[in-house]
Amino acid sequence: MVKRWSGTTGFSEIPLIDIGGLRSGAPGAARRVADEICRASAEVGFFYVTNHGVPQAAIDRAIGAARAFFALPEATKAEVKVNPRHRGFLGMGGAKMYAGAKSDRKESFVWGLELPADDPDITPETTLMGPNQWPDAMPELQAALYGYYGHALACGRDMLRAFALGLDLPEGFFVDRFRKPLARASVIHYPPQDPERDDGQFGVGPHTDYGFITILHQDEVGGLEVLNTDKAWVKATPIPGSFVVNVGDLLARWSNDRFASTPHRVINRSGRERYSMPVFFDPDWRTVIDPRDCGLPPGTEATYAPVGAGEHIRGRFDRAFQYRGKGAEGEKGVAFV
Repeated sequence: MVKRWSGTTGFSEIPLIDIGGLRSGAPGAARRVADEICRASAEVGFFYVTNHGVPQAAIDRAIGAARAFFALPEATKAEVKVNPRHRGFLGMGGAKMYAGAKSDRKESFVWGLELPADDPDITPETTLMGPNQWPDAMPELQAALYGYYGHALACGRDMLRAFALGLDLPEGFFVDRFRKPLARASVIHYPPQDPERDDGQFGVGPHTDYGFITILHQDEVGGLEVLNTDKAWVKATPIPGSFVVNVGDLLARWSNDRFASTPHRVINRSGRERYSMPVFFDPDWRTVIDPRDCGLPPGTEATYAPVGAGEHIRGRFDRAFQYRGKGAEGEKGVAFV
């Protein structure tokens, strides 16, 4: 029988979960971790993970390369300006969270699953798939960022198994739908903001992420805040050696709202430069997101109609990013990219 968890709460802390049991092979360890992850996903929508299997050296190399990239002249960074596949550099003002908001105070570099342009799954419809673009002026960026990306996807696949176990689905249910995932990653630079000003300027405005899960490395500076049901902002204080993981709109929809896609924001009041590195781990383009496939509890009706993963994500991109010609309309589901 599918487990039930209580709904989102007026939480004051974000749970910390050691996910090493997903890889240990010890009897019952994976299911115990799965239950912790699913409870946190239902009651908070956010959790920290430790013992995640991503080498610290890979994280440090990627963040070091990102710092060097953002220090390049603006014209050099613009040589890899974001393209229609949503790969490349977005400067300040490239995204905002909702209509009437100020543009986010950040710049970012985005990449994803590397596929050749003639890959059979790349069609005129699958516009967010294909090759990345990397700066000629900094060839070391590709190895550093794509190396980290591979480790982060492995961590994500471990958690896919946990969500399936927690929902009493076959362990490979989600993994089988992430063969060529729409897994975008970005490194983000947030300049400091004046801590004395409250003028509606955010590093990232209040929003929910629109995909499956987000796996976030944040540096020691902090600034991420999560909204609880009491309408209080809870700080996601950086914990060394951890990632922050959160549920996105697609997973909330797939689970029929058993898991919560929780609003969050970034305000860099530190007086220092802030760097973060999220991976938005989303399913294959043609995956159908249908709550009925996730074992609805007896007597429960599906709240949502089926939707294609790629169609959903592309629609949110079109409304979120100014370079796509439809940006600045804004919607709650814009992510950290």
